[in-house]
Amino acid sequence: MSVMTAAHPSAGNTGFLAPARPAPDRPVGRNSWDRTRDFGPSDRLVASFDQALRTVFGIQAPRRPNPAGQTADTVTPSERHQVARLMRINHSGEVAAQALYAGQALTARGSATQIAMVEAAQEETDHLAWCASRIQELDGRKSLFNPLWYAGSFAIGAAAGLAGDRTSLGFVAETERQVGEHLESHLRQLPTGDARTRAILEQMREDEARHGENAANAGANRLPSPIRALMKLTSKIMTRTAYWL
Repeated sequence: MSVMTAAHPSAGNTGFLAPARPAPDRPVGRNSWDRTRDFGPSDRLVASFDQALRTVFGIQAPRRPNPAGQTADTVTPSERHQVARLMRINHSGEVAAQALYAGQALTARGSATQIAMVEAAQEETDHLAWCASRIQELDGRKSLFNPLWYAGSFAIGAAAGLAGDRTSLGFVAETERQVGEHLESHLRQLPTGDARTRAILEQMREDEARHGENAANAGANRLPSPIRALMKLTSKIMTRTAYWL
């Protein structure tokens, strides 16, 4: 799920995901949130609803190649079900990440923060697409509760944005820290020979760590302990539910 100029609009609008920005001469399709930079509040709300439908029910097109590349799939039949469940959890987490950033972008006070959140969601789209692709390869399915995960995370993101840019960045930093722990856990649970899933999760872990570090460097406020604990509890409920459903 990088933040730098968000807390300092004078630094320009490079966004905290500058490393993932496409080259100027490379045509890239625009999603709903690409267009919100020119919209008013009501238009952004409509765009956010459109983006929700695309995230939960659509097919995402990644901007970066799948880290698994042409690596052979060596997961055995007995392992496929378990790995598919783990990737379903990761996919649901990316749905929630899209919603969190969308909610924050909608209510961000500064234009630089809004741009940063939009760009964050765009890089997270890669993760969403990679997870969905791996689930399909394993003959698994996505969580039935993805609409709920999106709605809840969008509300949290919008509330964080209303609390101020530094608080919003604080949610990014804490979210990414917890996501990193979660990915480490899944990497330990993977079958030793599952190089395809491992490549995806390792790239996701690298991206999330960078996002969290950049958010902290941008001036994120450290969230109070009760909020961090509540976020962890909410994440645990989501992961346990998505494992089965």
